[in-house]
Amino acid sequence: MKNYTVLTTFILLGLTDDPNLQIALFVFLFLTYLLSVIGNITIITLTFIDVHLKTPMYFFLRNFSFLEVSFTTVCIPRYLYTLASGDNTTTYNPCAAQLFFVVVLGVTEFFLLTAMSYDRYVAICKPLHYMTIMNNRVCIKFLIGCYVLALIVVLPPYIMGFKLEFCNSNVIDHFGCDAAPILKITCSDTEFLERFVLVLAVLVLIFTLVCVIMSYTYIIKTILRFPSAQQRKKAFSTCSSHIIVVSITYGSCIFIYIKPHAKEGVAMNKIVSLLTTSVAPVMNPFIYTLRNKQVVQAFKDMLKRIASISKN
Repeated sequence: MKNYTVLTTFILLGLTDDPNLQIALFVFLFLTYLLSVIGNITIITLTFIDVHLKTPMYFFLRNFSFLEVSFTTVCIPRYLYTLASGDNTTTYNPCAAQLFFVVVLGVTEFFLLTAMSYDRYVAICKPLHYMTIMNNRVCIKFLIGCYVLALIVVLPPYIMGFKLEFCNSNVIDHFGCDAAPILKITCSDTEFLERFVLVLAVLVLIFTLVCVIMSYTYIIKTILRFPSAQQRKKAFSTCSSHIIVVSITYGSCIFIYIKPHAKEGVAMNKIVSLLTTSVAPVMNPFIYTLRNKQVVQAFKDMLKRIASISKN
């Protein structure tokens, strides 16, 4: 007979037991989380209120910023609470919910980045038809499609995960409820589930990456045909921010998920996971704003309006 326990509580080991390092980590995570929320909410606000930022490009950027805020909010505040209170326990349902939202939001980001690359393709390769092709209805369909595809990818393995049995340990070697450390402590046979997840991850990465590469292949061919160097520079600058964010997102994901057996080397991914959930959401708004004159100008206009209102 099987000897297993229906667990209702997990213990999260976090990153370190050193009190001094925990204080430094708390300050670092609190500041990065604050900057991430402020930066991304600023982008969301600007794309709502500024008339010059009502194009499909900024529609997708606004929703990408929303995903970034949601993603980091699912992960970081819970760990900040653990660092501040010393309470490193979590119950089964919140743990399962955190895992679900982390994966769904992460997968949705990949599909949304793909939609953003197609938007850049239409803007540069078919500029005269841009507003016709990328109208509001199409943009909303793209957005809904990103969430639906993410759910289709995530739900089957997630539902299979409810059948896992825990008989030896309830200690999760991570700062949050992530798939790999949970699979590490289960006494169920996870070989099929791990292979299934790996296949889905590879399919999502390959499909989205191929779409992004195809879009930018056509974009680069079109830009190189521009007669003026100034035109080429301007066209490249509109794509550079998206390329940088795509590189960061794909690079970190490949490092974390395309790896050997889940019961090996979980500790190596904790730092990368922390950077992905804290630093990357901070970088993205700055990457988009500092390299985009329209967003910078909209930000300056908003500050002028706030200053004039405060004077009155």
